[in-house]
Amino acid sequence: MTQFEIPEQQWAQVVEKKGGPVVFKQIPVQKPGPDEVLINVKYSGVCHTDLHAMKGDWPLDTKLPLVGGHEGAGVVVAKGELVTEVEVGDYAGIKWLNGSCLACSFCMQADEPLCPHALLSGYTVDGSFQQYAIAKAAHVAKIPKECDLEAIAPVLCAGITVYKGLKESGARPGQWVAIVGAGGGLGSMAIQYANAMGLHAIAIDGGEEKGKSCRELGAKAYVDFTTSKDLVADVKAATPEGLGPHAVILLAVSEKPFHQAVDYVRPRGTIICIGLPAGAYFKAPVFDTVIRMITIKGSYVGNRADTQEALDFFARGLIKVPLKTVGLSKLQEVYDLMEEGKIAGRYVVDTSK
Repeated sequence: MTQFEIPEQQWAQVVEKKGGPVVFKQIPVQKPGPDEVLINVKYSGVCHTDLHAMKGDWPLDTKLPLVGGHEGAGVVVAKGELVTEVEVGDYAGIKWLNGSCLACSFCMQADEPLCPHALLSGYTVDGSFQQYAIAKAAHVAKIPKECDLEAIAPVLCAGITVYKGLKESGARPGQWVAIVGAGGGLGSMAIQYANAMGLHAIAIDGGEEKGKSCRELGAKAYVDFTTSKDLVADVKAATPEGLGPHAVILLAVSEKPFHQAVDYVRPRGTIICIGLPAGAYFKAPVFDTVIRMITIKGSYVGNRADTQEALDFFARGLIKVPLKTVGLSKLQEVYDLMEEGKIAGRYVVDTSK
């Protein structure tokens, strides 16, 4: 069996107080428990959730101090004595769902993200913004050895999440789906997963740069909310019959787009809520919702099967993640760009820098 030299100390980005900023410092390397693995994280994607966790935006307590991150791709360097499904030397990924009980009614029905005892990477347990991270072996993503760890890292949250949302929408090949927030990290992958699943994507976001990026990724139409005089009419006009998309994937980080979706989704269409704007509420007119038979659903992260399906799309070359890589030491600068809305695609941090 392959053996790795594991240091006692490592570099990490640590949230020491609610609101941040993150502190780049050395911390001890943990040892895996009986059912856990230790992963030498090579790259980690940066998600908007990581910013929310640092700021304490959500009504769910985070651990403090906290190492954020939940898109960590790396190599298994140690494992607990009960672990049989993962070997030292395997490529593996740390996802948002770090672990679950595997025994409750949700876990038994493949809804383990809903487990009341779920462990959340970079939120309730330390995540992937460190060089060595712990995860439950049953829940790590099994990454094929032929995959590039840098390129696949964002798939571990963004890719799995949008793929799950598209599945939840029930949209069938040949149908149209609007992707709100299409120019961001999740949106850039949602367009590609939609194409790979045989769907036609309408990208909704703001600015010429994001529009260019969305079209290059395969969006059939782009609606710029910063210049559109009537967004509802423009989205409907992008569909062949002018009736609106069959599904809407809401990845936005502000409340207004959630309300607009009800006005342009096609009758009998489905609205999938994924984005989590702080303190936001979803309001929909009861009359229209009933008469037009609109379905409104929330979609959380994928289960273990969804994870492997999403990774398979990537492994077959169907998903190309537009990313920019910076050193782990630059994480706070990435958060600053996020808050300013200046990120197109996905940022990845290299833990060696």
